[in-house]
Amino acid sequence: MKVSMGEQNPRSSRERMTILGDVEAASFVPWIERHAAKLGLAQAICAAGPDRIELDIAGPAELIDMMEMGCSLGPIDVWVEAIRRAPIESESG
Repeated sequence: MKVSMGEQNPRSSRERMTILGDVEAASFVPWIERHAAKLGLAQAICAAGPDRIELDIAGPAELIDMMEMGCSLGPIDVWVEAIRRAPIESESG
């Protein structure tokens, strides 16, 4: 079950997380989706390639930190070299 990026509480953060390394294993994107769901984070995969996965993620900052730690350790068939995070500005309107 995917949670919409719009469904978040006021204490939530929104970030773009870029995972760099040898991340082409077919199991990694589903693993990311399951891990985010277990943490109760909303996520949307923006791009996935052999050396980069980009996702938008929303939820409490502490849980996004936990997501980063989980992804850095990742499943055994990937090698994460770095994770970059950048805030996503909220759209007012």
